[in-house]
Amino acid sequence: MTEANNSVLVVAAHPDDEAIGCFGTLLKHHKFGDKINIIFLTDGVSSRGTSEKLKAERKKNCLKVLRIIGLKNKNVFFLDYPDNMMDTVPLLDVVKDIEKIKQKIKPNILYTHFSNDLNIDHRVAYQAAVTASRPTTNETVKKIFCFEVLSSTEWSDKNKQIFSPNYFVDISKFIHKKLKALKIYDKEIKKSPNARSLENIKNLASIRGSAIGTYHAEAFFIERIQK
Repeated sequence: MTEANNSVLVVAAHPDDEAIGCFGTLLKHHKFGDKINIIFLTDGVSSRGTSEKLKAERKKNCLKVLRIIGLKNKNVFFLDYPDNMMDTVPLLDVVKDIEKIKQKIKPNILYTHFSNDLNIDHRVAYQAAVTASRPTTNETVKKIFCFEVLSSTEWSDKNKQIFSPNYFVDISKFIHKKLKALKIYDKEIKKSPNARSLENIKNLASIRGSAIGTYHAEAFFIERIQK
């Protein structure tokens, strides 16, 4: 995290996943002057039968959120795959789209979803991102971290791998900006005791922070670290 001149790529299923899963960490990257790019596989709303107006509003809010970490429109890629139907899309198509973007930005750090999230789009995002970053001779990605998204990661299949974080980032100085960003995604934020309430998102950050002796943190599962 403290290394200079990182090129960071986030592969997220839906706009808001990045805010819940790793926004504090991205704020830290931004503070260090790292380059950040984000790929969204779907619009996050069309599976609900929403109008084009609401889809446009979600995208507008997403770009507003990402300006907080200094991202311009050219740093954000919307692939417009079918929302909550990523299992109907050939994985190879998704991998190729991610590879095309990676060739341009040459990231060395990748953030994506946990492999066993309940949401199918999250699982496909993980599989495609990791496949597109296979450790071949010319691969630029040296570190892959999987983030947690409340209302999906904690509901994963307990008979398979569960999210057991082994990497933590102190976001105590950034928690207020993270919550500010989440408020922009107002239609995705619920009232407590829902997992997606601002209260419980902050509670999780407090719990993760307590694991490393700080006030607030984001937790990740290390998929790969290559030196």
